[in-house]
Amino acid sequence: MALSHLKPSQGGARDEASRSRLRLRVAESVGLSGYYDDASSRASDAGDEMKLKRFLLRYYPPGIILEYIQGGELKTKSIDLLDLSAATNVEALAEDIRKAEPLIPASRKDQVVHLILRLQEKLGQQVDHRFYLFKVLRAHILPLTNVAFNKSGSCFITGSYDRTCKLWDTASGEELRSLEGHKNVVYTIAFNNPYGDKIATGSFDKTCKLWSVDTGKCYYTFRGHTAEIVCLTFNLQSTLVATGSMDRTVVLWDIQTGEEVVRLTGHSAEIIGVSFNTTGDRIITGSFDHTVAVWDVGTGRRIHTLIGHRAEISSAQFNWDCTLIVTGSMDKTCMLWNALTGKRVATLTGHEDEVLDVCFDYTGQRIATASADGTARVYDAETKKCIAKLEGHGGEISKVCFNPQGSRILTASSDKTARLWDPQTGQCIQILEGHTDEIFSCAFNYKGNIIITGSKDNTCRIWR
Repeated sequence: MALSHLKPSQGGARDEASRSRLRLRVAESVGLSGYYDDASSRASDAGDEMKLKRFLLRYYPPGIILEYIQGGELKTKSIDLLDLSAATNVEALAEDIRKAEPLIPASRKDQVVHLILRLQEKLGQQVDHRFYLFKVLRAHILPLTNVAFNKSGSCFITGSYDRTCKLWDTASGEELRSLEGHKNVVYTIAFNNPYGDKIATGSFDKTCKLWSVDTGKCYYTFRGHTAEIVCLTFNLQSTLVATGSMDRTVVLWDIQTGEEVVRLTGHSAEIIGVSFNTTGDRIITGSFDHTVAVWDVGTGRRIHTLIGHRAEISSAQFNWDCTLIVTGSMDKTCMLWNALTGKRVATLTGHEDEVLDVCFDYTGQRIATASADGTARVYDAETKKCIAKLEGHGGEISKVCFNPQGSRILTASSDKTARLWDPQTGQCIQILEGHTDEIFSCAFNYKGNIIITGSKDNTCRIWR
């Protein structure tokens, strides 16, 4: 699905800095209302062909979702307001949105203004949350491999060398169920967020299993790989799960039928990362062959090969609006690529050892990198400049992530601590101490007020 980049209307002189880029995108017509805040009364004053049903709010990243009826089918369209700030001229932006989007009649402009003001208010909320240790979970009898939240943060999962995946209640720290059946290490795990009603587990036994969160039932066992599965991900539409393997292939599986949809072949070494874009029409695969490939999800055709790194890829990710790809490599660099052309935009340098993890913030405006040199860095995605260097860990940093608000960065290190940082100043805000071995996994919930850390000490810690 192509993105439309809409320029603000030229009606009247306005401060350039007060405008917010508009991006309209058609999303899958699935029940996204559970994902967003219902922000309006029912509306149906558009024409006969397309009728606006209601507005929904998305806080992270900021956006307004239009739920509408077309040909009797419920569909959604998102208006991404990735540059929204306290300085944005709300009246002018609402008018730009109304002119650009035929679904929104003039009579609804005041409602759009109200929605933008709500988003602005949320953006303006200061995050100075200080975390405390809530629970230590002796989660597994053997080391953990991974931890992951569902979208709301009400529950999370842990994978382990003990061949199980366990589902936990975040509020109580109680184990809800143990997902058993794999014949080897459960190495990679994921919820089908934003829905959170399914879990996928990938194992060294060469299979992936799809489970029900509610019952713990195994819907399908996906067989077809000839070596260990080491990475997996759902698309945002929750129709596909992709599995990457040491057999150098990635397979896309239909989660309704359990069938193999397409197999992506062409890498000359092991796959270490897979990531869908938000629209679900592209997927990227990172490999030990030093390249990242961009694929068409519908056909399985390779569209681009991102060539430039001089060592194994460690991490690769799309930004929210699907225009950029960031890659991290053992060659000590991070590279930024144009997702549409496959051309390299920038090489982000500065680390003195392998780059082990990279990520965008929710809006795609900043990039964080984590390195074996014990530091993390923050770069501006537009200027390509390093804006902060996060120094203080006493060992390599294997994981880095932004909170949904983009106001904090979380890092996990072999020095047995996780740290919270201010991405603007590079200042360490808090050290999460207590693990007795390397921390290799960490995550925020969607509100950014709960953290989980997973360690080689066989425990998982909940911080609130």
